[in-house]
Amino acid sequence: MKLIYQQMLSFFAVIITVIVVLGFAFIRTTKTMIYQNSWQQLQQYATSIEKEAIRYNTRTHKVVGFNQQFLNDSTAILRDQHIHFSVYDANKKVVYPNSLGLSNMPTGSFYSPSISSSDWKKLKNNKTITKSPHVTFKSRSHDRPVNKPSLKTIDVLVPLFYKSGSTKKFVGAISIGSFEQTLQANEQQIENNLFIALLVSGIAALLLSFILARYSVRRINRLRYATHSVASGDFDIQVDSNHKDEIDDLADDFNGMVSSLRASDEEIKRQEKRRREFMADAAHEMRTPLTTINGILEGLAYDAIPEEDKAHSIELMQNETKRLIRLVNENLDYEKIRTGQIALNKTNFDGAEVLHNLVEQLTKKAAAANDKFALTVPTELPVWADYDRFVQVLFNIMQNAIQFSQDGTIEVTASRTDHAAVISVQDHGIGMTPDQVKNIWERYYKADPSRKNTKYGESGLGLAISHQLVQQHGGSIEVESEANQGTRFTVTFPDDGFDKPIIED
Repeated sequence: MKLIYQQMLSFFAVIITVIVVLGFAFIRTTKTMIYQNSWQQLQQYATSIEKEAIRYNTRTHKVVGFNQQFLNDSTAILRDQHIHFSVYDANKKVVYPNSLGLSNMPTGSFYSPSISSSDWKKLKNNKTITKSPHVTFKSRSHDRPVNKPSLKTIDVLVPLFYKSGSTKKFVGAISIGSFEQTLQANEQQIENNLFIALLVSGIAALLLSFILARYSVRRINRLRYATHSVASGDFDIQVDSNHKDEIDDLADDFNGMVSSLRASDEEIKRQEKRRREFMADAAHEMRTPLTTINGILEGLAYDAIPEEDKAHSIELMQNETKRLIRLVNENLDYEKIRTGQIALNKTNFDGAEVLHNLVEQLTKKAAAANDKFALTVPTELPVWADYDRFVQVLFNIMQNAIQFSQDGTIEVTASRTDHAAVISVQDHGIGMTPDQVKNIWERYYKADPSRKNTKYGESGLGLAISHQLVQQHGGSIEVESEANQGTRFTVTFPDDGFDKPIIED
């Protein structure tokens, strides 16, 4: 079932349930109110009859009977309202209707309900009694019984007292009632009106449910169409959000997801572009040494190389082979570091000794570019790191300084903070622009593509590897550079445990 119909049924069920519950409650309340009003009205009629029905002898100051003419007139009036009444004397004898009172009345049905002893006792105690619908008696025509079905009535029993001065005398009671079918007719009319109202409300509820469901589903469909667009590769789509409810929150999350996908797509495209560039560079770099090696091997095979040049040729092949191995290893190292396949074996060692060794190793390469090193380090530089990776990081940074500087001084300084070793490498070479600095840690990226054929840093992975290794150590590597002014790399290796011995012999 489509969501719009599910929503419609949900809204419709809730609305109809509320209407039905309210309708039943209204019917029960109305029924109770009808009976209460009927009892109150019957009691008012009985009070009116009481005032005029009792006949009193002013000379003897005694009740001598009841005014039959008044009772007959009252009966004629009340019969049109389907109300009947009976009058009892103090001995619980029915004094109206009787043969005398009925002789002048038109033919009709009159009723005299019986009064129980308990009810009569209450009446003598001046208590008015109301009775719910019940079967009371069978009808009769005048004074002859008639075989008609029993009827249900609601009755009010009112005591009759005659007041003489401060005394009150019980002289009888009035039983006045109305047929339940009269009340049921009123109830039926109310129920019919309520049914019509329920039908109209149901139609209105159905329309309202459709409008609400369509509104909700339309918002969801908007997300659905946007999802299809994203699945088709359109990452520029955005869903409007008013920040009002959960669907708007979902739209916000969707927009965030699309932004992430767009950024990822751009990154993938950028990496793919650099990968293609690297493959072209690597192919070029590999082609040159392979061509050299192949040419030398052919010369040796055909004895075309003089004997005095063979040693130099073999040395050249060794250098070109090492160059190929370095190119392959850098790629393998980067992938292992990036995927966390390299475990760090951290130890305590003297970083000053390492820096002296690196400067000594790279002095010859620096001299080839008319560069020189200026090393400023303390006597001891305690470092907590993986020794081999520490050497690899600084070697890459110092070699990078040689590659991008000419006829200058490369300044290497080191110091200790409270809980870290800090090494800085400053060159005065070509420097970098802010955009180049932003991308310097990207793999395959080269700030100066014209230098990609040098024998150092062919792959453009050296700095990317260094950055990953420093991060794995929990440290940081920062770059400050200005075009044509030089570049400064600052590397921090923190101490994981401050209570470790600083130097291990």
